[in-house]
Amino acid sequence: MKTLLFTVIFMAGLCFGTTAQIKIGGKKIDTKKVFNAAEDVGKAITLSDADIAAISREYIEWMDANNPVAGPATEMGARLARLTSNIKGVDGLDLNFKVYHVIDVNAFACGDGSIRVCGGLMEVMDDAEVMAVIGHEIGHVIHTDVKDAMKSAYLRSAAKNVVGATGGVAKALTDSQLGELAESLAGAQFSQKQEYAADDYAFEFCVNNNIDPYGMSNALNKLVELSNSGGAKASAVQKMFSTHPDSEKRAKRMKEKADKHSKK
Repeated sequence: MKTLLFTVIFMAGLCFGTTAQIKIGGKKIDTKKVFNAAEDVGKAITLSDADIAAISREYIEWMDANNPVAGPATEMGARLARLTSNIKGVDGLDLNFKVYHVIDVNAFACGDGSIRVCGGLMEVMDDAEVMAVIGHEIGHVIHTDVKDAMKSAYLRSAAKNVVGATGGVAKALTDSQLGELAESLAGAQFSQKQEYAADDYAFEFCVNNNIDPYGMSNALNKLVELSNSGGAKASAVQKMFSTHPDSEKRAKRMKEKADKHSKK
């Protein structure tokens, strides 16, 4: 499997210098042009929910186009389709799921309801653990964590000049702008409060969908074990922990919730 082009939200992403060129989808992108974009946009920038939705749609389309998607005929694609067949939407938000055929032990969500799971995570986790992670990602969407992270990443990136020039996100972002937005998102961190809230949502998600209530605690413990095991996957998980700390503490907390639920 390949490596995820830009791993976001859970894991530190690929960093590149101001003079580098990278190749994405057969196109060469001069990142120097991205980082040399004007810093001053001449007026205050505001982003509406519609703007964020538009950016999110462009972003997830770009990610899907630039990472290998495991289709429904593949083992991983068929497994994810089976696991999520009854999960069409939550709280009025339509959901869609895809799995990337990459080695990263990761998953992420986008504000439009897109949930993406990496093949490396599906290889090391059982069905309940995968679904708990998906529930956690849905929690970040429902609690607007992802929307807020997207807004923050956009305003940190050179792509913000689109708003400054047009007064709204009316112009489609270029490949280089989307690439730089991906890098900004890669550095995003959720607060402990946000992570705990997403864990709690994952727990309720599992209970409500007849999934093992220990799914979230088991998934977190598995990540800790992988981090301590050595090898390539351990290195990847350690990078993930740099932006996703306190996994041992969170795992213990979720086990206590599951224990209490099981005693009812």
